[in-house]
Amino acid sequence: MTGVETRSVARDSLFLLADIRVEQNADAHRVRVRNLSDGGMMGEGNLRVQRGHRLTIELRNIGIVNGTVAWVQDNRFGIAFDEEIDSQHARRPLQPSDDAASAMVVRSWAHRAPSPSEPTLLRKL
Repeated sequence: MTGVETRSVARDSLFLLADIRVEQNADAHRVRVRNLSDGGMMGEGNLRVQRGHRLTIELRNIGIVNGTVAWVQDNRFGIAFDEEIDSQHARRPLQPSDDAASAMVVRSWAHRAPSPSEPTLLRKL
């Protein structure tokens, strides 16, 4: 590798998880996103892909993105997105849902820790 940067799109290193589906397969595979730019990403995981495979990628705060495998090396692979995304959205905290029912949090006290024992009842060892 030379010291000359040949990439035309800026990218940042990060650690995200994404769900990927290969071609028309219904099975989703969870992979680590190591680099993400507006035009593509580098993924890592136990997913067997080949250069040219068509993928659908579900990214946090972005949604579903279509792309093509550009390169593969060991358990890492590069994906070129069909359309550019705003990669900064994926770095933000999860956005709350607009659905009021899913936003409700019901606290459960059924699994509370037991209250501390009375010190006079404890046995010394």
